Amino acid sequence: MDNRIALLSIIVEDAASVEKMNTLLHDYASYIIGRMGIPYREAGVNLIAVAIDAPMDSINTLTGKLGRLPGVSAKAACSNVKRNASCASKGSLDGSANAAYTNVGKKTNA
Repeated sequence: MDNRIALLSIIVEDAASVEKMNTLLHDYASYIIGRMGIPYREAGVNLIAVAIDAPMDSINTLTGKLGRLPGVSAKAACSNVKRNASCASKGSLDGSANAAYTNVGKKTNA
């Protein structure tokens, strides 16, 4: 199956959903290229961008699961570039291939 490169845009309005959101992202860590989170304290929301290289089914499933969390909105913007899955980076499920993978609200040294 071909992989697609996509950018997931996530807006978190309910801090109670952060742990579940991080668990979902951890479950898909082998597909994640990188992640950037911006806490917008004045508005009480967190803005997150996740770059992913995965099969379309996985991109759609992850986006749907994230969007069903209370207080979380998620959308995916997909490139038209199709990549053979054997060319995509294969990280381990524990996220060790993504040293910069961080959790929202947790300070890291990356």
